[in-house]
Amino acid sequence: MTTIYGESVYGKCPFATTQRVLQGKWGIVVLYQLSTGTKRFNELNRLIPEVTRAVLTRELRQLEQDGLIIRKVYAEVPPKVEYSLSPLGDKFRKVLDQIEIFGLEYIKELKLK
Repeated sequence: MTTIYGESVYGKCPFATTQRVLQGKWGIVVLYQLSTGTKRFNELNRLIPEVTRAVLTRELRQLEQDGLIIRKVYAEVPPKVEYSLSPLGDKFRKVLDQIEIFGLEYIKELKLK
């Protein structure tokens, strides 16, 4: 094994593997939004106004490829596409809860400075 961040540890080291899967800037935010229920693309785009449509598309594709979300396309005109957490993505909810706790505590610390 080389460094903890190298490709040679992907799939071996839990930290490097998780970091690689969540490398997108908005991945965790998208997962959080989907943890509250199934969403359509435009709904996600409204909930995360700072992200461009192109970046959101890229994040969704990557999260789907990594098996964390499910993209369901309905055969209708116009096409209807919904995104939801996969069973693997649903397991990430516990991590999201801990990230929220840390984030809130950290924000509180920042305000004290």
